[in-house]
Amino acid sequence: MSVGLRSGISALAMTAALLGGSAVAQEALPDIDIAAATPAAAAARAKIEQKQPVRIEAASETVFSGQAVNAVPFARPGEALEIVPGLSVTQHSGEGKANQYFLRGFQLDHGTDFSLTLDGMPINMRTHGHGQGYADANFLIPELLSSVVGRKGPYYADKGDFSSAGAVDMQYIDKLDSGLFRATGGSFAYGRLLGIKSYDVHGGSLLTAIESSVYDGPWTRPDETRKINGVMRWSHGTQEDGVSITGMAYANRWYSTDQIPERAVYSGQLPLWGNVDRTDGGDASRFSLSARWSQVDGAHSSRVEAYAIRSTLDLYNNFTYFLSNPDLGDQFRQFDRRTVLGVNAQHAYKYELAGLPVESRIGLQSRYDNIRLGLQDTYHRTPYDTVSNNQVAEGNVSLWTDTTVHFAPWLRATGGVRFDYFAASVGSLQDALSAPKDEFGNPILTGPANSGSSSGTMGSPKFGLVLGPFERTEFYLNFGEGYHSTDARGTVTHLAPSDGSAASPIPLLVKQRGAEVGAKTSRFVDGLETSVALWWLDNDSENQFEGDSGSTIYGRPSRRYGIEIINHYAPASWLRAEGSVSLSHARYRGYDSETAANYAALVASGAAGYGALIGNAPGNYLDNAPNIIAMGQVEVGEALGPFAALRYRYLGERPLTEDGQIKSPATGTLNLRVGYRFDNGYSIQADAFNITNSRSDMITYGYGSLLPTDKLYGLCKAGLVSSNVCAVGVMDRHFKPMEPPAVRVTISGPLPF
Repeated sequence: MSVGLRSGISALAMTAALLGGSAVAQEALPDIDIAAATPAAAAARAKIEQKQPVRIEAASETVFSGQAVNAVPFARPGEALEIVPGLSVTQHSGEGKANQYFLRGFQLDHGTDFSLTLDGMPINMRTHGHGQGYADANFLIPELLSSVVGRKGPYYADKGDFSSAGAVDMQYIDKLDSGLFRATGGSFAYGRLLGIKSYDVHGGSLLTAIESSVYDGPWTRPDETRKINGVMRWSHGTQEDGVSITGMAYANRWYSTDQIPERAVYSGQLPLWGNVDRTDGGDASRFSLSARWSQVDGAHSSRVEAYAIRSTLDLYNNFTYFLSNPDLGDQFRQFDRRTVLGVNAQHAYKYELAGLPVESRIGLQSRYDNIRLGLQDTYHRTPYDTVSNNQVAEGNVSLWTDTTVHFAPWLRATGGVRFDYFAASVGSLQDALSAPKDEFGNPILTGPANSGSSSGTMGSPKFGLVLGPFERTEFYLNFGEGYHSTDARGTVTHLAPSDGSAASPIPLLVKQRGAEVGAKTSRFVDGLETSVALWWLDNDSENQFEGDSGSTIYGRPSRRYGIEIINHYAPASWLRAEGSVSLSHARYRGYDSETAANYAALVASGAAGYGALIGNAPGNYLDNAPNIIAMGQVEVGEALGPFAALRYRYLGERPLTEDGQIKSPATGTLNLRVGYRFDNGYSIQADAFNITNSRSDMITYGYGSLLPTDKLYGLCKAGLVSSNVCAVGVMDRHFKPMEPPAVRVTISGPLPF
């Protein structure tokens, strides 16, 4: 067996051990190299996964190898995460911006309530220039993944901020003996080069990887994406008993075709692949240095991870076109410059208590963000007003512990708790010269009133119960409380940054609680494993930072519940199938009196005659919350010779406004892969995307905007219509269309030097 694959499985074993599970039986693993397995060695991978006795703590929890991730076609790195059942990943603003995530009735924006980590480093960025929890996964190199662990719900003591809806923990491999070279070219000027190689250095292994890619897309204004990405890791020993030091570097720049108004496309003003502002786009970078130390000593196991991250982001977007500024347009710049320092440490101990096997864990998590961020109004990327400009320092210290007691071979219970302390300081750097001006030319200087400090604490109990196996069936019961942090600027805001109106500060931490009951079974059909989970999640506030206006909305509480069904079927060595469906019901709780008052004012102003009324009535629908997410895929092929994979993803219809009057269409996409693996390690494959030429949307929003061709535009500019109607604009569906069919061809092989 190759050391490359062994290090990947070792990472999975360490994940299992620290989750309280047992290690992988490595001696039973087949002899296969991870580089060769990547194009879809379904049979060998199935054997590997059957040998992994990773202990599962909830019916919805899933563990996948890196080979499983790479066995099916995906168009962008973030879509590799869709291997987690019930998760949908899409994009609305260029190939360098963070993805949009959907999970369990959540439109998670760019990462709120959805935690992503890589090698113990957080990907989510709190108090971010574009949105709370911003999680940019574009720096991922999927071929380096050794394991992906997907967990949902606030039931895990070791998961904190942003994790209540779900958490995905990814691990890179430590070593790849044979190396890997991959070259891809395809439709719409797509190109990618990847090289991975390991070297023996100072008694350890030095893993190096470099990736470069370009992409224009089908848009009338090409994206001109230019990305470069690199990883270097020195490691000694294994994931569960060894050390490593890792450096990563990533840079990307792009133009973006954002969502466009449906009315402009249907009237012929805009082509389907067109845009309103050709200068939208951005640039991003991420540099990190991390280290890991782990040790197993009899019944004790320890792990310490430390990291330092430097990230930057500049975004130029224009979503409302000419609503706020009829002359220059509504483009704005969001910038974020931050340094993140953090540490994760945990210790596990196995012992007996009153004759019962017990496993206890205790952990410490701490993180500090030093952030410079702000919002500016721009014209063709040239700033002319600074709405906000802040220096933020935010940190947390979190302690957690859990204990699992094995009362019988068929019964175990886990109880845990975590305590979180957060503190933040916000200082304004806004000046009168660059601040926005009111109608009389006076500066709207809100920054000094929005400076200050805040803190918050949260205690979160956790509980889990597992019964079985009975007839190859296990039953699970889970309950837990969690939280998400809010944008620190919202906790000290007294004046709205955009217009200087009165605002109320909000709490730094928001409580969430949920439960799940389910089962996993493999007793009905040979080769078929089925999981069913019924879940519920309450949120004390649907609050979010609106980066487009610089304001934080502290929304009403909400409730979500649903059912998730996951199937894995491997009837033969050459055939493997996956299928999942997640049904969700998501609603606000309580009555929205503010929206009702605004709606009454719009009605009195005759807004219906200008297209500004529909979608603004009070209601309880959660915006863009999916009611169904489904996935199905089939893989065929042996370790050598021909192989193929077919993958279908379905994202159901969603309400786009809280009254449900504007809805998105359902989206279904089908991707295909065919290829051939040679016995010398080389392979060729072709990936085809959207092969049915679906004309649905990648993503859809419902809100008001204004174009110069709208009747309301001239009336508002002349002051002939009520200001509250002009502030709303023309309500419409704004969408980014599904990209047309595309093909990418990849040639890969070992690096012998």
